[in-house]
This record gives sequence, C-alpha cells and structure tokens, in this order.
Amino acid sequence: MEPSTQKPTFFQNVKKYFKRLLVVLVLSVFAFFTFIYYVPYSEGFRSGELIKISRKGVFFKTWEGEMSQGISGAQIFSFTVANKEKQVIEDLEKHQGKYVKLTYVERYRAFSWWGDTRYFVTAVEEEDSPFLRPKQNSEE
Repeated sequence: MEPSTQKPTFFQNVKKYFKRLLVVLVLSVFAFFTFIYYVPYSEGFRSGELIKISRKGVFFKTWEGEMSQGISGAQIFSFTVANKEKQVIEDLEKHQGKYVKLTYVERYRAFSWWGDTRYFVTAVEEEDSPFLRPKQNSEE
C-alpha cells in the first residue's frame, strides 16, 4: 500500500492560516499591553502643594489627584495612583493640603481602567514648603 499523498483543500489551507493569524494577533496584543504596563516612559519627582485626592469613575474606579506646583496654582500636576498602592493612598489622604514630594512613573499610555493620566505616583513624602519661611525671632 502506498501512503496517501492528498493535497490539502482550499478550506484546510485557509483554516491553517487563520489559526496562525489568530495566534500572532493574540501574542501581539499581549506584547503591547505588557510593554505599556512594564516599560516606563520616564520616572521622576515633583514637589508642590497637594490640592486633591479622590476616587472617581463610573465603571472603573481610580484614584486621581492634583498638586499645585506654583504660588498662584497655575501649574497643576494631575496624577493617578494605582488601586494596589494602599500605603500611597493613605499617605496622600494624610498629607492633603500640605507640601509634598511625589515619586512617579510616566507610562507611554494609560487606559481607562488604569486612570485618567499617564503619571502614576509610587511614593509620597512630606516636605517643607520653600514658600513659607520659618518665623524669625523678633527679639534678636
């Protein structure tokens, strides 16, 4: 008996290529989201007066905040805090209205379920305001 040497039909070829295309698409989407999430665009620090921290959103609840970086409040830095950063959220609530230094990571892009901004705060610490000088002792 000779082995069967039938050529695949047109539909078998289409099915094979469709499966490959589907695998490539799934891997591409996975790679895109992994890149966006794990590769930061920039990292840094910003200081200013913490104006607001609130949990907002209709379908996706995210923590959003604002910090004033100038005397007049004209320079506002808007940021997001990931829901998993419980200590950062507590620290921000505690330092509301005070001068703080924020450590942040800027992502290439943000999605609606992550937050409103591309800036994600990872740490917060209270600082002395450069605008408020310590009181001088008038008896000297």
